[in-house]
Amino acid sequence: MAIARSTLPQLLREFLIDLNVVKNKSNLTVEEYASDLRTFLLYIASKQSDEKDFSKIDITYFTADDFAKLTNDDVYEFLAFCKTERNNSAKTRARKLSSIRTFYRFLANRHHIPTNPMSNLESPKIEKTLPKFLTLEQSIDLLNCIDGPNKERDFCIITLFLNCGMRLAELVSLNYNDISYTKNSVYVIITGKGNKQRMVYLNQACVDSIAAYMRVRPKDGVVDKNALFLSDRRQRISPKTVQHLVKTYLEKAGLGDGYSVHKLRHTAATLMYQHGHVDTLALKEILGHESLATTQIYTHVSPQQLKAAADSNPLASFKATKSNDNSNSDDSNN
Repeated sequence: MAIARSTLPQLLREFLIDLNVVKNKSNLTVEEYASDLRTFLLYIASKQSDEKDFSKIDITYFTADDFAKLTNDDVYEFLAFCKTERNNSAKTRARKLSSIRTFYRFLANRHHIPTNPMSNLESPKIEKTLPKFLTLEQSIDLLNCIDGPNKERDFCIITLFLNCGMRLAELVSLNYNDISYTKNSVYVIITGKGNKQRMVYLNQACVDSIAAYMRVRPKDGVVDKNALFLSDRRQRISPKTVQHLVKTYLEKAGLGDGYSVHKLRHTAATLMYQHGHVDTLALKEILGHESLATTQIYTHVSPQQLKAAADSNPLASFKATKSNDNSNSDDSNN
C-alpha cells in the first residue's frame, strides 16, 4: 500500500517527486524510499517524544534544520533498532542506510542543508551468498507438473520466467503487442526498472507456449485488452496471483522450501550461464542489470563443475605404494 504523502515532511515529499520525475525511478522503488525514510523519521521522533507507538507519531514537522541536526550516531542507532527490534537482515539495513544517504545527498545538493552529515556512513557488511536456483532437472519437473483450467497460461508464465529471466513486475506488465514476429526471430520488449526497456529474443519454447496460450486466451469481456496474461476475472493478472500460482506448482513439484518467483529469475540466469555458456555481458543485457557486478553473481560454479575440476587433477588416480615393513623397522632402529 502506498504511503500517504500528507503524512510525510515537505522536504521528503519533494525528494520522492525528484526520484520519480527527475531520476525516473519506478513507483515501487519510490515507495521503498518512502517507507525506509518514514521509518527512520518515526524512530527519531519516538526518541524525542518518548512515544513508542509509531502509529501515533507525527513526522510532518521535520524541517531542514531538523535534518541538519541529525548525526551518524542517530543513523547507527536506528540501524541497531532495525536489527534488534525488527529483525531486519543486513541487506535490508543496508538498503535503509542507502535511502538515508541518498536523501541527504539530495538535501545538500539542493542547498536545504549547509553540509551533508551523512556522507561518511558505513554500510552494514553483507555476507555474499550464492543465489538459490533450480537445477535443469528440477526446472523440467516444475514444467511437467503444470495442469488445471489455466494450464496454457500458467505453463507460458513459468516458461517465460525460466527462459527469459524476467522480474515479476516485468511479466505482469507485458502486453501482447510487446511481442514482435520477424522473418528470422521473435522478440519481446520488456519494460524494467526505471521504465528502461530492453529487447529479449524468445526461444522456441517461449514462442510455442505463447501460441498455445493465445489460442485459449479469453477474447470477450476482457477488461485490459492489451494485457498478455489475464486473471480469471479477465483483467490483467496481478503480481499476487502469479506468486500464488508459482508457489502452488513449486510445492506440487516438491520444491516449495526456499523457492519463489524471483528464484526462477536466478534459475534462468544460471541455466543460460552454465549450460548455454552465455557471455556475462549478454546475460547483463538479457536480465536488464545496470551493473555487470550484479550479473556476476550468476558466474558461480556448480558442484558438478567443482567435482569435475577435482577429478581432472593429474594426481586424481595416484595411489600410495605398499609400505615396506622391513624398511620401516630399520628406520625405527636408526
